[in-house]
Amino acid sequence: MRTTDAQVRKLMEEKSRHGQVGRAALRSGMDRKTARKYLATGRLPSERSLARGWRTRPDPFEEDWPGIAERLEAAPSLEGRALFEDLLKRHPERYEAGQVRTFQRRVKQWRAQKGPDKEVFFPQAHRPGEAGQTDFTAAGQLGVTIAGEPFPHLLCHFVLPYSNWEWATVCHSESMLALRRGVQSAVFRLGRVPENHQTDNSTAATHDLRTGKRGFNEEYVALMDHLGMKPRTTAIGKKEQNGDVEAANGALKRRLEQHLLLRESRDFDSVETWEGWVQDVLGQSNRLRTKRVAEELAVMRPLSVERLREYREIDVPVTSWSTIRVKYNAYSVPSRLRGEWLRVRLYEDRLEVYHGGTHQLSIERLHGRNNHRINYRHVIGSLVRKPGAFARYRYREELFPTLTFRRTYDALVEALGGGWDADVEYLRILHLAARTLESEVETALELLLAERTVPLADRVRPLVEPPVPQVPELTIPAVDLVIYDELFEPELLQQVSA
Repeated sequence: MRTTDAQVRKLMEEKSRHGQVGRAALRSGMDRKTARKYLATGRLPSERSLARGWRTRPDPFEEDWPGIAERLEAAPSLEGRALFEDLLKRHPERYEAGQVRTFQRRVKQWRAQKGPDKEVFFPQAHRPGEAGQTDFTAAGQLGVTIAGEPFPHLLCHFVLPYSNWEWATVCHSESMLALRRGVQSAVFRLGRVPENHQTDNSTAATHDLRTGKRGFNEEYVALMDHLGMKPRTTAIGKKEQNGDVEAANGALKRRLEQHLLLRESRDFDSVETWEGWVQDVLGQSNRLRTKRVAEELAVMRPLSVERLREYREIDVPVTSWSTIRVKYNAYSVPSRLRGEWLRVRLYEDRLEVYHGGTHQLSIERLHGRNNHRINYRHVIGSLVRKPGAFARYRYREELFPTLTFRRTYDALVEALGGGWDADVEYLRILHLAARTLESEVETALELLLAERTVPLADRVRPLVEPPVPQVPELTIPAVDLVIYDELFEPELLQQVSA
């Protein structure tokens, strides 16, 4: 093990304290003989070592290196591996694959000594309250689950570069709705707004212009105008200009990872619970920056506007398939709404569906294109009347809500043969699940499958439907009204009769 300057300094410090060489050597982590050598010379290892100007073995690339250097000068972006593969192809008798690392080190050395100048980055001095920066960062690597299910998602991360005050919200895409929610959550938490707001060239904030540059989207400009901030963005391909929040993204995820380890569980009951936990962690770290945060707040403008709504409203028709199409994705709705126009409030994570101003249902939002979310409860009433449509239904796979239902259908096909009979039985079971409780029907199916009994609808129904109460037959006796006369005294009866 090579002795370091720090060890020798520790050795000399310990020797000056108590004068014992052995004890000083032990505390500095070196052998007694080595300690005596350094104490005798009084020099650090870095002062003793001489720069070696010779090679310990012949240069294996000496013969071909002049030509390689010329190619590097002509095309500095050439990579060492590509150059070595070409060299190996031209001279297979001279070189072997195991020399690739040695060759790459030689190329790296040439770049450092004779290569082109590299781009230099310049640290910037931030002013209090000058700007806030927002960026999206993937959080799937944290391994968080929601109610036991994997939860791939993003965090919309807002940072004040001067004080490093930060805030984050959970989102599913780099959309304008996600950006609006993230920025508003941060500034309303602060109660004040910085002079500028900076983001990268994501499509949420910018769009392509015919000039080749990128301009701000109208919605983004409207958000900035409403909050009283000036929009600012990085140059195209220059994400380092958003460097503070880019660097803070890694620090944020490392901090969350540490707190997840302390929590000893990565599972959360809901997305709201997870987001609240993240913001609690950020609140703890923000309390350590109170001095610089106070300097920022002192020069920032108070927030004096209402919070913008964090959804977009669109009107859509319901097709004859009992579906609506929103942002290139299909969703089923109750069949009673077929042929109607619905107003959809499009949130970043869900759809709220209204008809005539009355809320009808909420649907988890899909992201991407040409996806679909079909709820079998919306269409099963028509399917049981038209079972022939099941075999080639475009969204047929959505009619198997769990693996147990899929196994049930396979068992019916095996027992009854693929075709009409199996389809009808399965649709009757699915209709039963829609009328009762899906979980109870699933439990009944699991019991029948475990017993290797064909899960026919007539065998499932008694296990889930409550028994019909039996009303006992009661005989109503005739009432003799004479007995009521006996309740009165004889004299009173005579007065009444008189």
